[in-house]
Amino acid sequence: MPSCAEHTSLVSRRSVLGGVTAGVAGAAGLSVDFAFAAEKYSGDTLVVISLHGGFDGLSAIAPIGDQDYYRARPTIAVGKNQVIAGDGTFGLHPALAPLLPYWKTGKLAAVHAVGQPNPTRSHFAAMDAMENAAPGTSVRSGWLDRMLGGTGATAPLAGVSVGDAMPARLFSGPGGDVSMRSVDELTLAGDGKRPIAAALRAMYADAPAHLAAPARAADRALAAMGRPRAVAAGTGYPKTDLGGALRDVARLIKSNAGLVTATVDCGDWDMHEALGPAVKGRRMYDNLADLAAALAAFVADLGATLMNRVTILTISEFGRRVAENGSHGVDHGHGNAMLLLGGGIRGGKVYTRWPTLATAALVDGDLAATTDYRSVIGEILQKRCGFGDLSTVFPGVKPSSFGLAAAR
Repeated sequence: MPSCAEHTSLVSRRSVLGGVTAGVAGAAGLSVDFAFAAEKYSGDTLVVISLHGGFDGLSAIAPIGDQDYYRARPTIAVGKNQVIAGDGTFGLHPALAPLLPYWKTGKLAAVHAVGQPNPTRSHFAAMDAMENAAPGTSVRSGWLDRMLGGTGATAPLAGVSVGDAMPARLFSGPGGDVSMRSVDELTLAGDGKRPIAAALRAMYADAPAHLAAPARAADRALAAMGRPRAVAAGTGYPKTDLGGALRDVARLIKSNAGLVTATVDCGDWDMHEALGPAVKGRRMYDNLADLAAALAAFVADLGATLMNRVTILTISEFGRRVAENGSHGVDHGHGNAMLLLGGGIRGGKVYTRWPTLATAALVDGDLAATTDYRSVIGEILQKRCGFGDLSTVFPGVKPSSFGLAAAR
C-alpha cells in the first residue's frame, strides 16, 4: 500500500510549481480552474469538483441494504437510522443534509460503483490517469482541455487556475491557462507601481507569435476580468477554501462571461485513520458537511434560472476499501460514488449496477467498479453540453445509459 506521504508530496510539488507558472498563489490544498467559451457555446457550464485523496463513497452514499457493509465496518458504517433520503437500499450520509432539498426536488443524484478501468492505489498514478482519462492511448492532454477544444473555446480566459497548486492536469494541453488567487486578486506582479502590462505589450509587439503568445494571453485575460469583478460576491458561503472558490465560480457564471467549465480541487479525503462514525466532530462527517454547505450556498447564489444551465459533478482518483482497518479508517480502494447536481439532472435516486459487497464480489477487497466514471461524464457531455461523438474527449468510451440527465 503506497504511503499517504505520496499524496502530501504531490500537493507540495504542485504548490511549488504553481507559483512559477503564473506568479500568483492561493490557499493551500485548493486549486480551481476556469475555462471560457467562444460565443457559440450554448451548453451547460460544467463544474468538476475533484475530491482528491480518495473519497469514501461508501460513507457518503451508504449501501444500507447490503448487510456485508455493516459486517465490514463495525464502528464506522452509517446506520440505517442515521441516513437521510434512505430508500432501503442506499441512503445519504446525514452530513449532506444541506443538499437534501435538491435531492427531494430531483436536482441531486448519485452514481455508485464507479471507477477507473485500470485501478491503482497510488495517489499520483490514479490522479494522473483520472485527469488524462485516455488510458491505452498516446493522448497526453487532460480531458477538460479536449472538451474545450470540442466547444471552440477561444476567449481570453480559456483556462484559469485559482489557488497555489499547479494548474490541474485536467487542463493540460494546447489551451492556455491563467492562475489567480481569486477573481479580485488577478494582477500582474508589480503592475500597481510600474506600468508592467504596458511594458510587456511593447516588448512583445513585434515578437514571433510563439514567443509573444503567453504575454498577450495574460494581457487579454487581465482585461477580460472586468466583467466578473463587477459582480458582487455572493453570501452564505462557509469560510473555507472550497466555499471561497465556489463563490468565485458563481461570480464568473453570473457575469455572463461565457464560462464553459470550472474545476475545483478539494483535498483532505485520505482517511486512513479516525474516519469516525456519522456524528458531528468526526472527520468524514465534518468534511462532508463542509462540502454540502459550500454546494448549497453555490446553488442558492445562482438561483434556479442560472442553475438550469449548470451541472456539477464530483470525481475522485479512487474509493476506499470496504473493510475498516485497525485505526478505524479505510485504506486505498477502488469503486466509488459520484455526486451530480444541476437543473438538468434527473435526481432523487442512486444510479448503479450494484455488485454487492459480498466477499466473492469484491476486487482484492474493494468495491468493484461496474461503471466507468468517464461514461457518466460522457452522458452529461452529450445531454447537457452539446456533444455528439465523444471520441475526442474519451477515446473508446460510450456514454452511460442511466438516463441521469435530461437533454437540453
